[in-house]
Amino acid sequence: MYRTHKCNDIRPSHIGMKVSLAGWTDTIRDHGGVKFLDLRDETGVTQVVFHDDSLLEGINREAVIRVTGEVKARDPETVNPKIDTGEVEVHVESMEVLGPAKTPLPFEVRESTNTREEVRLRYRFLDLRNPKIHDNIVLRGKVLSFLRRKMEELGFLEIQTPILTASSPEGARDYLVPSRKHKGKFYALPQAPQQFKQMLMVAGFDRYFQIAPCFRDEDARGDRSPGEFYQLDFEMAFAEQEDVLKVAEEVLYETFAKFSGKRVSPAPFPRISYADAMLKYGTDKPDLRNPLVIVDLTDFFAQVEFPLFKGKPVRGILADCQGKPRSFFENSLKFALSIGMKGLGYITLNEGAFKGPIEKFLSDEQKQQLIRDLNFQPGQTLFFICDDTGSVDKYAGQIRTWLGENLGLIDEDAFEFCFVVDFPMYERDEETGQIVFTHNPFSMPQGGLEALETKDPLEILAYQYDVVCNGVELASGAVRNHSPEIMRKAFAIAGYTEEELQKRFGALYRAFQYGAPPHAGMAPGIDRMLMLLAGEETIRDVIAFPLNGNAQDLLMGAPSEVTEKQLREVHIKLRA
Repeated sequence: MYRTHKCNDIRPSHIGMKVSLAGWTDTIRDHGGVKFLDLRDETGVTQVVFHDDSLLEGINREAVIRVTGEVKARDPETVNPKIDTGEVEVHVESMEVLGPAKTPLPFEVRESTNTREEVRLRYRFLDLRNPKIHDNIVLRGKVLSFLRRKMEELGFLEIQTPILTASSPEGARDYLVPSRKHKGKFYALPQAPQQFKQMLMVAGFDRYFQIAPCFRDEDARGDRSPGEFYQLDFEMAFAEQEDVLKVAEEVLYETFAKFSGKRVSPAPFPRISYADAMLKYGTDKPDLRNPLVIVDLTDFFAQVEFPLFKGKPVRGILADCQGKPRSFFENSLKFALSIGMKGLGYITLNEGAFKGPIEKFLSDEQKQQLIRDLNFQPGQTLFFICDDTGSVDKYAGQIRTWLGENLGLIDEDAFEFCFVVDFPMYERDEETGQIVFTHNPFSMPQGGLEALETKDPLEILAYQYDVVCNGVELASGAVRNHSPEIMRKAFAIAGYTEEELQKRFGALYRAFQYGAPPHAGMAPGIDRMLMLLAGEETIRDVIAFPLNGNAQDLLMGAPSEVTEKQLREVHIKLRA
């Protein structure tokens, strides 16, 4: 037996007892002939005392040792209330080195998060010893366990779907796996279990879920990992949109309430249409912790003789900037210019009078109209955003975020959820000019076949929805299109022939012809949930062995070269 207790188990009740502990050397302190060492394992630390210096000869930090000795009370002046074991210490009688550590260390373990990410990931096994990162991975395990129990409680059955499957155009690039037995053909790693879970509904499984690995060859960002990620994938037969949203509300609320001390917005979460989200918040991922709301001033400025705003959409944001110095407004302009805006106008109401560069273009009547329509209060400032139709909402959203952060309006101690619903079914590709799907191609259009046949495609809405928390998209989902006829028409509008439809989505198309129930689902992202719960800026800090931002595994050296023999076996020849 290497140990009788774990490091964080030792308490005053163990005083006088002989114990054995094993773990990593954290810190070593020399107090004139007596050496103190913090011994660390997964549970925490215990101070151990060496009266024989020779026992520690050649021992450095992060070595793995086993100590045996007697538990004693610390001197009152040395009690450490910051740790659970702070009232006791172990006086060492014997010590054994179980795993020596190379020196120098590439970084100090407790300071690893301040180290360049490249070095952290190369030595990830050391980085994971950092208590903060370690706790993140422990949290991940607990959350996954909770999610499984919760989904089973709600009547969902866990089913694994294939990892090796067919390439399918689902919005991102596939990771391809060459076949040895079938020359010139490839498997693809699934971007999502989309088609499989829909076929499970056709097969008669009423409620499916899976902690599903997904693989997408896409660029990295803070909340998105290049390569692989995990989602809580679930699907429900005989379900409408609201049925799915209620399940998501219950699961997400209980998860965040259980694993965070922050306030969590209770159900029902607000339902915000895509159109309203873009107009009021300038994004389809609104952060509702920010109380600022964007207003449409286009019609108002159509009556104002201000040439820079003529004929263009105008948005306004009303904020309390009372007491802010001139530099605040100068910085707001600098930010606006940095994101591509041509300027940032504003007016301030003080003592019944407006001040600002645009004030002189407004009549007295127009000023009074702003006061009435916007409930303009003394000390408040109205910021103006004007640009082309395709850019104005995005810019307004960025200004809203900047104002919220710099005015201290963001409640950092809260999780605010909402659903964004009623997404457009189609959009026009900026490069090709063709009509393409905006979201999930398997979504049911609102209005069904009649809408597809009679409406402008760009006006058709879909039963598509996102879950957003604190400005982060946590999940996407949809009521699925389960009708072969509607499926044919929907894909035809996006430029697919029936032959192409059968070739790319043949299994699903075929399944729908043998009695498909109405069904709907969603897939919250596990990594993003954990990023928010752990208070991290990047999902890489909640994944045990992540890829870096360049889709490289610096620990294992992937992607790596393979031998010529391996290439020949899968019928591949590399170009020079």
